[in-house]
Amino acid sequence: MTPPVTVLIADDQPLVRRGLALMLAPEPDFEVVAEAADGAEAVRLAHEHRPDVVIMDIRMPVLDGIAATERLTAELPDCRVLALSTFDMDEHVVAALRAGACGFLPKDISPEDLVAALHVVRDGEAILAPRLLTRLISRHVTASAPAVAPPAPANADGLTPREREVWRLIATGLDNAEIADRLGLSASTVKNHITGLFAKLAVRDRAQAVIAAYESGLVAARREA
Repeated sequence: MTPPVTVLIADDQPLVRRGLALMLAPEPDFEVVAEAADGAEAVRLAHEHRPDVVIMDIRMPVLDGIAATERLTAELPDCRVLALSTFDMDEHVVAALRAGACGFLPKDISPEDLVAALHVVRDGEAILAPRLLTRLISRHVTASAPAVAPPAPANADGLTPREREVWRLIATGLDNAEIADRLGLSASTVKNHITGLFAKLAVRDRAQAVIAAYESGLVAARREA
C-alpha cells in the first residue's frame, strides 16, 4: 500500500490547528504527524518528523510563517509548504511564495478542497486560489516594487507567442481548463505549453510564474479607485 502523505500543521491558534487536523482525520491518504504553535516550532518539528507537507499559517509569533517557509525551503527542500491566509488575503502571502511556499489558500477552505490541495502540493505542483491571487497581486506586488521595474526573466524573449499568451492568462487567474477553453486548445496542449513556459522562465511553479508576470510588466496591476 502507498504510505500516507504526512502533514505538519503550523498555526498559533489551537482551534485552527485542531480544525485542520479534524478535516484530515477521516482521510486514509493523510497522517498529521505534528502540530506547531509558531514558526520556530514548525521548523524544529519538520526536522524531527520530515513531513511531506507543512500547512503554514503566515502570521505567527517567535518566527512568522514567511521566515519559517524560507528556512524549510533551504533546509528541507523535499518538504512542501502550503501557506494559509485569512479570507481577505494577507499582503505577506506574496513574500511567502517568494520564500518557497508552493501556494496558498484561504483559511475557510472546505475539507474537500484542502484534501485536493494537499494532493496537488505533494505531487510537486502549485495550488493557488486564482481569483484571490489576482486580487492579492494587483494590490501588493507592484505597490512594493522598486521605482525602476526589474527586467523580464532572462529567457522571456525566447517564449513563443502562444507561451506568452498562456503566461498572461495564468497571471490573470485562469486555471488550465479555463485557459484551454479560452484558447480553443486541449488540456494536454495547455499543460505542454506551461511546462515549456516554466522551463524557459526558470520558475518552479505557477506562483512564481504569476509573480514574474507582474514584475516583468507583462500584466499590470489594477489601481485601487
